[in-house]
Amino acid sequence: MKNGYLDFDEYIIASEPHKRERAEAWKVAIGLQEVDGLQVSEYLKQTARRHIEGEITIDEAKELVKQYYVSKTKHDDDDDDKQEADRVSINITKIINERAFTFSTTGLISIHRNLFSGVFKHAGQLRDYDITKKEWVLRGDTVLYGRWQDLRMALDYDIEKEKQFDYKGLSMEEVITHLSRFVSGIWQTHPFREGNTRTTAVFTIKYLQSIGFKADNRMFEEHSWYFRNALVRANYKNVAKGISQDGHFLELFFRNLLMGENNELKNRYLLVNPPDEWKQPTSRGQVQDKYRTSVEGSPKDHRRITEQVESKHRASTEQVPNKSEDLLHTNNPDIVRLINAIGYQQLAVKQMMESIGLKHRPTFLQNYLNPAISNGYICLLYPDKPRHPRQRYLLTVKGVALYNELTKGE
Repeated sequence: MKNGYLDFDEYIIASEPHKRERAEAWKVAIGLQEVDGLQVSEYLKQTARRHIEGEITIDEAKELVKQYYVSKTKHDDDDDDKQEADRVSINITKIINERAFTFSTTGLISIHRNLFSGVFKHAGQLRDYDITKKEWVLRGDTVLYGRWQDLRMALDYDIEKEKQFDYKGLSMEEVITHLSRFVSGIWQTHPFREGNTRTTAVFTIKYLQSIGFKADNRMFEEHSWYFRNALVRANYKNVAKGISQDGHFLELFFRNLLMGENNELKNRYLLVNPPDEWKQPTSRGQVQDKYRTSVEGSPKDHRRITEQVESKHRASTEQVPNKSEDLLHTNNPDIVRLINAIGYQQLAVKQMMESIGLKHRPTFLQNYLNPAISNGYICLLYPDKPRHPRQRYLLTVKGVALYNELTKGE
């Protein structure tokens, strides 16, 4: 190892961009194993550092870990779990660092296959039986997961609906609410026998990248267990016990992920009917539950508490737009100018140049279009075919959100 750092955080803070990207991917990959109570081996961490340093490729890292377990003479009780965690961590790292992504049911199944190939015999296969899972946050109850006969149909419906969804005119808060519900729906289908949360997390990371977000993916590393429990609460309903689906926990996660907020994410807050000392305190940035929260008591109590929640929500969100605007805005006036020129249209390079009054194509590409694409504001209509004869450029979700802020009140 060439002057290796002691931990991944030091790479993220002090390293060159390519090392930082690799380190961030490794941290997310390793952290996601905690969703299923798994820990990686020290050998995996050493191998990861070698990959970050550029000494070995990701495929060479995969082969080294494979041979490590084959040749290991002393076997520990937790070797099977660590081997799963090690192999899946490598696969997650590889997928996160890849630029390619297919937003479809086939793409989701492919992610599962690539994550768990060599780990599960059923990698990349939809389950063929119904499942239940006892959840701590539900005090032993289970989420109602999708029927196995309907899995592909449910995934096709949710993903196609998301493809057709129009983000125009939405604030960042509304974008996050929508994204939370979409991700929650994919997870609730639970299409695989095992590995659903890890697959959903990677699918979400890749989708957010594809629509222009530069998310702080370390949230998945630091709060992977919270992410899973928040998905559970967003999909659990028990009318007899007065409990409705509660999506605001998941929204808090996404607000931290995409808006840089610092909402307190503690698993004990997600327990249904928690003791008073475990209830989440109201804080700045906490959003109103758009899924309808569970409230015990009389109808009069319901109205009183709902009014209090709405009042607190209005008071807290008055300050939120400034936070989201700061994260959306860019200091590059050329990017702002190009975003205003495109708006809700799909334009060719010539049309964009005419709109902003430029005639020198290299200058336009260097100062306007390339920076806007690299910063996640603009995307290609045909991303897999950059030289497509009918290539057009349009705003990403992030770009539309900024455009809406720029044109607010016009």
